[in-house]
Amino acid sequence: MPDTSASPIHVPTSAKDGTARQVREALVRSFVEYGMVWALLAVMTAAVVFHPRFLDPINLTNVLSQNALVGIVAIGMTFVIIGGGFDLSVGAIFALGAVVYAKWADPFGLWGAAGCVFAVSLVCGTVNGLIVTKLRVNPFVATLGTGSVFGGLAYIVSNSAPLTPSHLGFSLLGTGRLLGIPISIWLLILAFVLGALVLSRTVYGRSIFAIGGNSEAARLSGMPVDLLRGSTYMITAICSGLAGMVLASRLGVGQADMGSSIALDAIAIVVIGGTSLMGGEGAMWRTVIGLLILATLSNVFNALALSSNYQLVIKGTIVVGAVALDVFSRSRRT
Repeated sequence: MPDTSASPIHVPTSAKDGTARQVREALVRSFVEYGMVWALLAVMTAAVVFHPRFLDPINLTNVLSQNALVGIVAIGMTFVIIGGGFDLSVGAIFALGAVVYAKWADPFGLWGAAGCVFAVSLVCGTVNGLIVTKLRVNPFVATLGTGSVFGGLAYIVSNSAPLTPSHLGFSLLGTGRLLGIPISIWLLILAFVLGALVLSRTVYGRSIFAIGGNSEAARLSGMPVDLLRGSTYMITAICSGLAGMVLASRLGVGQADMGSSIALDAIAIVVIGGTSLMGGEGAMWRTVIGLLILATLSNVFNALALSSNYQLVIKGTIVVGAVALDVFSRSRRT
């Protein structure tokens, strides 16, 4: 009888190679797009191993509370960087917000002092935006210079001395709790949610991506590029002033030397999360990832009593690696 069994299907070698190549490209694409998510999982796994109490609710609350302020600043920095800008003045605005809140809490009350902080921060952001957009000064140079000016104003307002208000409710913003969770964490969550919604769900957010990706094309399409880019500096300044206000409340004092490293920390968080320094690419959830990575590393390093010098080396290496990953990602797409 003739053999009626089915003969094996022959798959051409070229088809096999094509499938394997597609799988490799998909894996590389996944690593490039979501590499920091995998990095966060790896860091948190290592944290559980080396710091057994890492997942303790009290420890997690402390981690978020300690990093809430730099996280709030990083939210504003995300807007600026996606829009194709850069802001090194956030540390000075942070300090200025702290001393303004401490100085005027007694005469104007907490709400009045908070209003002063937001007004001053808005002016600082407007100045940055105008210098960058109207005078066409490079954002790095412009905000480096204005940071010096704003820092000097902080010393002038505080008369180069710590300001300790006597208002009974001054510490509420920094040390108070709502439903058992520090108010600073609630502010961080609220800022992240609002920032994510604005960036991903509004015309304004899409416009920020457009001007960061190709400002000339955005201008030719009728977008008010200067106004949009300038507004990102206002957002960052308001976030910085708010964060400085919270720190002054937490410590019970406002000083002009607060926030000296917060600019670099905020930029590191944004870059580590995967937002491109070239502008036009990024997301608020990526900033969350960057914040969690740095917060987890800091917590583990402190638990292991690792020298701050080594911590700086490790964090700097991570930032360089994140930027290199961004360059690699762009080169593959082009």
